[in-house]
Amino acid sequence: MKPFLKWAGGKYKIVDRILLALPPAKKLVEPFVGSGAIFLNADYDNFLLADTNPDLIHLYREVQKSGDSFIDEAAGLFIPENNTETAFYQLRDEFNQCADIRRRATLFIYLNRHCFNGLCRYNAKGKFNVPFGRYSKPAFPTAEVQNFYLQSQKAEFILSDFRNTMQSVLKTSAGSTVVYCDPPYVPLTQTSNFSDYTKEGFGPQDQKDLADQARKLCAQGIPVIISNHDTEFTQEIYAVATISRFKVQRFISSKASQRAKAAELLAVFS
Repeated sequence: MKPFLKWAGGKYKIVDRILLALPPAKKLVEPFVGSGAIFLNADYDNFLLADTNPDLIHLYREVQKSGDSFIDEAAGLFIPENNTETAFYQLRDEFNQCADIRRRATLFIYLNRHCFNGLCRYNAKGKFNVPFGRYSKPAFPTAEVQNFYLQSQKAEFILSDFRNTMQSVLKTSAGSTVVYCDPPYVPLTQTSNFSDYTKEGFGPQDQKDLADQARKLCAQGIPVIISNHDTEFTQEIYAVATISRFKVQRFISSKASQRAKAAELLAVFS
């Protein structure tokens, strides 16, 4: 099943590779749910899906709770009159000033499908600041949202830092839970850092803390799988894990000629 959100670094194109690395268990925990590509295609009894982006979690809760009524409301924004630069910035301003969770969730899907490359980026004040994408006819992803609604009935969505999420997993019994982590990636270059999914960002110490949490869970018999770029830094912090390496096509650059394949890895702590 395909996610309904566009997402930088989304895992839909390599979902089969990741699913093969996930061992059997009753529950899958994702401290960085992102677009939900793994959750949507994984076969577990239940899911704990977390993120520190409140807009993402509130959106998923609204879809989970309301289904078709939410689809009808959000799809109403996908009209030709709203696919202009003027309308986009008006709706982006409304989103940044809006305190109503339901309305903000519908606007989040609109922005995701109309902004440049579907990026999710906030400035230091927590304001969504991705520019207009200039797509000819953005379509509302009705089938994808419906699929998400059905799968979400087995899930719990929480607004939580990965440290708290993974700490809570320590209380579970070995063999009942597996953890998959898709954190904001370590940048390959100084000019390719797309980690600002929240205003706090995600830096080197966060990456080290995540690896430390993975080691702690592994020591308790709870497997952890982490996706990231394949760099000297990630090889160092994942040194005790089993690492598989591969190349993935990236689509973030505005210039097609610069959309080369990036070196990625899966670090398996088990």
